[in-house]
Amino acid sequence: MKNNIRINVIVNIIRTLVLTLLSFITFPWVCRYLGEAVVGTYTWANTFVAYFLILAKIGIPNLAVRECVKVRHDKELLSNKAQMFFILQLVATLVSFGLMTSVVMTVPGLKEESSTIFILSLNFLTGAFSFEWIFIALEKQFYMSVRSIVVLTLAAILVIGFVTTPADLYIYSLITVSVTILTSIANVIYVTKFISLKKTLPYDFKPFIKPLSVLCLLSFSVSLYNQTDTLILGFIDPSKKEVASYSVGIKGIDMVIGVMSALSTVFIPRAAFYYEKEDKRFFNNLNKYSINICLFIVLPAIVLMTVLAYPICSLISGNYEYNTGDASFISGPIVLMILSTMMLTYSLSEMIFGQILLPTKKEKIYLFAILGGSVVNIGLSILFGGVLPNFITWLKPAIGVAIGTVVTDILIVLFLICLNWKWTKKAIFNQNSFKILFASAVIFIVSIGTYYLLQLLWNHLSISGATRALLTLIIIFFLAAIIYIGILIAMKEDLVYSFIRKKKPEEVNQ
Repeated sequence: MKNNIRINVIVNIIRTLVLTLLSFITFPWVCRYLGEAVVGTYTWANTFVAYFLILAKIGIPNLAVRECVKVRHDKELLSNKAQMFFILQLVATLVSFGLMTSVVMTVPGLKEESSTIFILSLNFLTGAFSFEWIFIALEKQFYMSVRSIVVLTLAAILVIGFVTTPADLYIYSLITVSVTILTSIANVIYVTKFISLKKTLPYDFKPFIKPLSVLCLLSFSVSLYNQTDTLILGFIDPSKKEVASYSVGIKGIDMVIGVMSALSTVFIPRAAFYYEKEDKRFFNNLNKYSINICLFIVLPAIVLMTVLAYPICSLISGNYEYNTGDASFISGPIVLMILSTMMLTYSLSEMIFGQILLPTKKEKIYLFAILGGSVVNIGLSILFGGVLPNFITWLKPAIGVAIGTVVTDILIVLFLICLNWKWTKKAIFNQNSFKILFASAVIFIVSIGTYYLLQLLWNHLSISGATRALLTLIIIFFLAAIIYIGILIAMKEDLVYSFIRKKKPEEVNQ
């Protein structure tokens, strides 16, 4: 392997951090200028479209990555498989769009949002031409990073330039789908360097039928599970304000989840390659290394998201008066605190699926976990978000739905860990993981104390809301980072220590 895993990891982290920074610039702008109700409407419509987007993919990207990795050194075979997956993707996309159109036209409650829904549906219509799975299989991380940064920077500029009133909902929707359109155009141009679009070998779709049937059901189940919260909230609260509060809380954890999802694009093709070559030592080491990175990023992130929930949501939503009942996005900080644990549970579940179940062709285990989790999640979301708020005054629908989601997520990851104990035992439960846990516990205590001292200081200095939130974030983040890294260096934690010790020759290309 020419590409070094560590380089790909660093490139993906840089990309995700840059994209998150852009998101933290544009989303607060959108919240301020579109308003709570319009943001809720957009989020709800986007959630509805997401179901058909997943149906359009029918699990093709995951299967395509696994199959293309096997033949990536043979251009003719790679081209043949790429052409077949493109045909499958195009057919599935057209069927999904037709189904979505019929649903929108026949369900009365959807006609009011039909314009926004059809604009956002361009995401999966043009997404059929993205060929993203080719670049993942070929580990073209640098290209994907540069392309994403350029396209999303342009989109951010357009949002700031043209979204200035609640009436600009359609403009904002068009700008967001332009990201997919520009990405697809760039990919179609670049992909011809690696594959030929001219047919040279016969097509054989039969071997894909069985795995695609499982992955299709799995993809839809994952979509159902991930999007149920927003959809249920939209029906519980017709004003969509609770949806907006929930979206602010979700935005807080998006950065870390985005980092971990981006890292999956590094580890999935490599895990498939090692397992295919029956190199179990590297397969195990890869899983341990990826989970090490996951815990290193996620555990302190949970600490900081919990402690800094109010200033984070203030900066995201533009609401600096969470102590008043009339403030907008009022449930956002509590939702963020509750959902922060999802950064760990979601990341571990995704890694187990992408790096263990997918290469070992045991996707059905993940399917059963998600199907069961979807049923539990719907039940708990309705209970905590729709029923109990009628009896418990402080329990807002968004907070209740967040509680139901977290409980379900914990059950799913425990189920996956237990059923894959052979691979997960040493990767998760080891001395190195406890070092990270200890360091995270220390910065939790330090961050809480520092947070309250800063609030006293800001009150004494009469600092404005925006400045207070920003300074609190910066000071606590850097203080926690210094202490966290310092403790891990002192304890010789594997990941941190690997950057400061001299490598052995055999470790260089791992």
